[in-house]
Amino acid sequence: MTQPTTPEHLDVLVIGAGLSGINAGYRLQTECPARTWAILEGRDAVGGTWDLFRYPGIRSDSDMATLGFPFEPWSEGEAIAGGGQILDYIRRTAAKHGIDERIRLGHKVIAANWSSDDARWTVTVQRGDDTTTLTCGFLYLCSGYYDYASGHRPDFPGEERFRGQLVHPQFWPDDLEPDGSRIVVIGSGATAMTLVPALAERGAHVTMLQRSSTWVAALPRRDRVADAVRRVLPERPAGAVVRYKNVLTTMAFYQLSRRRPAWAKALLAKRIRRGLAPAADAGRLAAEHFTPSYDPWDQRLCVVPDGDLFDVLRDGRAEVVTDTIETFTERGLRLSSGRELEADVVVTATGLRILAAGGIDISVDGERCPASELWVYRGVMLGDVPNLALSIGYVNASWTLRSDLASRYVCRLLNHLAAEGLEVAVPTPPPGLVGQPLLPLSSGYVQRALTELPQQGDRAPWLMRQNYLLDRRDMLRGDVTEDMAFR
Repeated sequence: MTQPTTPEHLDVLVIGAGLSGINAGYRLQTECPARTWAILEGRDAVGGTWDLFRYPGIRSDSDMATLGFPFEPWSEGEAIAGGGQILDYIRRTAAKHGIDERIRLGHKVIAANWSSDDARWTVTVQRGDDTTTLTCGFLYLCSGYYDYASGHRPDFPGEERFRGQLVHPQFWPDDLEPDGSRIVVIGSGATAMTLVPALAERGAHVTMLQRSSTWVAALPRRDRVADAVRRVLPERPAGAVVRYKNVLTTMAFYQLSRRRPAWAKALLAKRIRRGLAPAADAGRLAAEHFTPSYDPWDQRLCVVPDGDLFDVLRDGRAEVVTDTIETFTERGLRLSSGRELEADVVVTATGLRILAAGGIDISVDGERCPASELWVYRGVMLGDVPNLALSIGYVNASWTLRSDLASRYVCRLLNHLAAEGLEVAVPTPPPGLVGQPLLPLSSGYVQRALTELPQQGDRAPWLMRQNYLLDRRDMLRGDVTEDMAFR
C-alpha cells in the first residue's frame, strides 16, 4: 500500500518574484540566515509587473533611487527608467545574490490554510494541470495587489461595430505596428501618458481621450544631483544619499499638497503651462486638459519625464481631447460633443484591477478570511491571522521603500520568535478601532476595490501610513510585541 507523501516544509514561503519578492529573499538570507525559505512565482518568469507589461514606452513613474533596492543601488544614468531596464535590474540582482536559486517558477498559489494544531500553513499550489501542497511556518505575500489576469475594462456602447483593433495595455500584442496608424488612447492616468509620446515617436498620430484631467509633473529623466553624488562617493553611500534626497523631496511636496493644496495647484499649473509653451494656446490647453477639479495627491500624481508628453502635443503628433464617449462607430468613436474621432486602433488605458492577497483563498482552521473583514497591522500583517505578512508599497512614493521596510519587519519578528522559543505571532485588534480605507486615494481603481480590501484603524499600530520616516522608525525599532499574541 502506497503511503501518502509528506508535503515539503519550509520555514518561510514568499509568494511572488517581482521587486517585493526579490527584496524579501535578500532580507531573509541576510537577516534570518538559519531559516529555510523559497519564492513561489505563478508565472514562468521573474520580474512581476515589469515582466508582465510590454506596452510601448513602459517605464517607472517613481525615481529609481527609491524604486531600486537599497542593498543594490541603481547605478544607471536615467532616474526615470524604462521597463526593460528595470526588468534586467531585477533579474541581475536576483542572480548576483543567489536569490534566483530559491525561485520556483510556474508555482501559482491558489489557497492557504492555517492549522492552529500544527502551527503551520498548508499551501495549495497549481503547476500546469496539476496541484501540489507545501507547508510553511510563515507565509509572506509579495504579489502586490494588482490582478495580473485582467485589467479594468468598461463596456463601451457600440464597440462591437468598431472595425479597427481594440487593445488593453495589459495585453499588448507583439505584432501591433504603430507607424502611420491613427490611435486613440482612452484614459488620463500614468499608462495613457506613457503610451501617447511613445506611440507618437513610433510614427502614429495619437489622440489621448480623457473623461477628466489628471495632475501632471514634468521631471528630468536624469538626476544631475545623483550624478554629482556618484562621482564623489562609493556606490552604497551614494545610493543612500540620493535615496534620502528623493524621499524628502517627495514627502515635502506631498505635505504641501495636503496642507496647502492651492499652492501645490499653482506650482503644478505653472510648470504645465511652461511645458506646453511656446504653443500659442498653452494657457487654454493647460486650463482645459491639465487642470483637474481635485487637489494634487487626491489621486496619484502622473510623472512626465523630460516633458515628453508636452513635446508631442506641441509639435502636433498628438492631441488631447477632454470629452465622454457616446458610442463606438465602425471607424472610431463619436463623442458626447458630437465630434468623431477616426481610429485604426483604440487603446483602453482605463485602469487596473485590484486583487487582494493575490487572489489566494486564505483560511484559518478551515474558516475563510475575506480580506474585506480584516484589519491591517502596521500595514504588514492582518488582524487575527497568524504568521502571515503582505508587502504593500506606498501610493505617494516608491513601492520599494515600504516593501523593504515590510521585509525587514518580518525578519525582526521571525528573529524575535526564534529568540523567545515561540512559533506563532497573531496581531490582535483592540476593541474600539474605527475603520478607514486602506489606500488614501480617490482614484477609480482604488474606489472600485474598497469593498475588497482590508481596512486600517484610527491609531497605531493599526495604521497604513504614507510616511516613510515614521514607518522606518516604527518598523525597524518599534515594539514587535505591541497588540500581538504569541505562543
